[in-house]
Amino acid sequence: MRKTIVYLVLLAVLAACIWYISHRNNDMFDNDEAGFTIRDTAAVGKIFLAHTDGRSVLLERTPEGWRVNKEYKAMSAPVDQLLKTLYRQVADYPVPESQHNLAVKHLSGNSTKVELYDRRGKKMRVFYVGDEAGKLGTYMLMEGAKRPYVVNIPVFQGGLTSRYSPDIKDWRDRTVFRIAAEDITEISVQYVDEPLNSFIMRRDGAQVSVILDSSLGAPGTLNTSRVQRYLGFFTNVSCEGFTNGQTWMDSVLRTVPRRCIIDVKGKDGYTQHLTVFWRPLYRRSKNLSTPVPGYRNEYDADRYYAVFNNNRDTAVIQQFVFDKIFRNGYEFYQQDQTTMPAPDTAVLHDHLH
Repeated sequence: MRKTIVYLVLLAVLAACIWYISHRNNDMFDNDEAGFTIRDTAAVGKIFLAHTDGRSVLLERTPEGWRVNKEYKAMSAPVDQLLKTLYRQVADYPVPESQHNLAVKHLSGNSTKVELYDRRGKKMRVFYVGDEAGKLGTYMLMEGAKRPYVVNIPVFQGGLTSRYSPDIKDWRDRTVFRIAAEDITEISVQYVDEPLNSFIMRRDGAQVSVILDSSLGAPGTLNTSRVQRYLGFFTNVSCEGFTNGQTWMDSVLRTVPRRCIIDVKGKDGYTQHLTVFWRPLYRRSKNLSTPVPGYRNEYDADRYYAVFNNNRDTAVIQQFVFDKIFRNGYEFYQQDQTTMPAPDTAVLHDHLH
């Protein structure tokens, strides 16, 4: 019984210590120099991130959600993580005198300036985020402060630098297609090397038709359930990541062939034009040494390059994600042998070759 009481007391003390560490604020330091914590993140309306190398990103809260550089929708996950970081991060200790000059030198040459504004546009805080200070913190310097601090999230091992990324690709929403099935009026999938597999799917009121190459003759009975499931695949389709600004992309897209061209039209003027290019093999291609049946094995079997948004964006897309869209027209006139999977699962694997 006595041992149980001792254990309970120790657990209570430990819990109190964890609570104190997790909820402490920067009152133990000068808040003008160590006020890196933002307790009311709901008041944050704008975040400007500017790196010393010239990269910058502007995140703004709008009634429709967060926007990037006034032009793009932001991904919710990294924005939420940044707001949680602002809420939880605390100054652990000022950089020791022996490391002060080195830390300031690094911050002046390689850091991200963070400007925080409230919803009315009033400046809340400005500080600089530098390199990681080992595994237990990150160098930060408040604007106008005389000394930098090591800042961390309690009970967290790692750095915070990457959470303040000045790269737009880390913040932009990666959606390629986002339209409800009932809002789609037409889908065109045109295969460059396999035109007989191309098709156009059109909606006329409640009726949906699938048009194939005329040389195929009468296609038979349309598999309407398969058509409806296919329309649902466009609800939320994303790319792996953007390649905008990469100087090598222009030359690559001039030399590699196109796989297909996809056009989607919908109500209220929705349109998306996507051109998919084969991606050359590289050292991580799974078919570099072992060919994958049914693929053009001079190109990567897992990923493609894509151009969309009125040719403004280039990106890498995954076979795993787009396989459900890379269907052949004749499939919509086949009878189901097995249950066709839901939009977010793997589907039929009748690939082009």
